[in-house]
Amino acid sequence: MYLHLGNNTIVRKDDIIGIFDLDSSTISYKTREFLSNAEKNGMVINVSQELPKSFVVCRENDGCKIYICQLSPVTLIKRASQISAVSE
Repeated sequence: MYLHLGNNTIVRKDDIIGIFDLDSSTISYKTREFLSNAEKNGMVINVSQELPKSFVVCRENDGCKIYICQLSPVTLIKRASQISAVSE
C-alpha cells in the first residue's frame, strides 16, 4: 500500500522508517546535523508548497530519502493507519 504525502507524492508504506514532527525533532543538534548532511547528499525531497510540518524518512535502494512535508505527523500517521485497516 502507499501513503500520500501531499503535492502528488506517494511512498510505499513498507518503505517508511519514521514520521517526525519538524518543530520538535529539530531541537536536537543530531537531527539538524542529519537533515543537513542528507540535504548535502541530495537525499532530501521537499514536497511542501507551504510551511513544512513534518519529515518522513524512507528506505530507498541502499540508502534513504527524506521527504519534507506540509502535513502534520498526526495526519500522516492517521492516513497510514487507515491504509492498514483497509488492507486487512
